[in-house]
Amino acid sequence: MSNPTRAPSAMQARLSTVPTSASKSRQLSHLHAQLAQLTANMSDLENLLRMTAVQAEGIRGLGGYAGAMFMAASKVLGEETVNGTSAESSNQTSTKTVDR
Repeated sequence: MSNPTRAPSAMQARLSTVPTSASKSRQLSHLHAQLAQLTANMSDLENLLRMTAVQAEGIRGLGGYAGAMFMAASKVLGEETVNGTSAESSNQTSTKTVDR
């Protein structure tokens, strides 16, 4: 007991999902536009990566300068601390001997 009116509508539904040449053309045009956009984005990415590599070299150089300055400051401040401590010790020793 099947309904004979359903068969044509099911057939029409199946036929409507089959792509026509116009829809294929539209889909291909859309894919072409997406590919063009992807190509442009990849070109931009390549340029950005190239600039990032150049900047990374510059940052590496700055890191070297900063490290050198920290080492120099550590040496200078370390010498002042050692000289200041030894000078204070000798002053305290000399004042103690004078007081006696």
